[in-house]
Amino acid sequence: MFGTLAFYSAGFYRDFSAYTARVLQEIGLNYGALFPLIYVGKHPGCTPSQLVNALELDWGYGQRTLQKLEESGFLTRTKEGRSYRLELCEKGQEAFKVSHQVFFDWDRQALAPLTQNEREQLTALLEKVRKGKMQNP
Repeated sequence: MFGTLAFYSAGFYRDFSAYTARVLQEIGLNYGALFPLIYVGKHPGCTPSQLVNALELDWGYGQRTLQKLEESGFLTRTKEGRSYRLELCEKGQEAFKVSHQVFFDWDRQALAPLTQNEREQLTALLEKVRKGKMQNP
């Protein structure tokens, strides 16, 4: 168990989610809203269906998360035909910047013991593992 990719992945996930939760709490968000908020920020005008499919979320969870983001003033849902279009409000734009930056800030802290070359090697190897996993689900 110790020394496996799964062991380290679980530890990184725990550390990243705890760090992110602290940062997001300051702006009134929780960890569950992180990826939907970033998705809408990168895909303005997307539909809830596009978001749920892209993030591989359960439909109900996705709808509850979007409703909370809307009620909290982070995004708007505008009816267009038979669907809704999602856009970030001003508060959502600010939250998007913070949410997007949290990845870079955490990486900088977590990878501080590594040289630039080691960081690049690690990233390349992780990308190779991830692509291999996606080809053989």
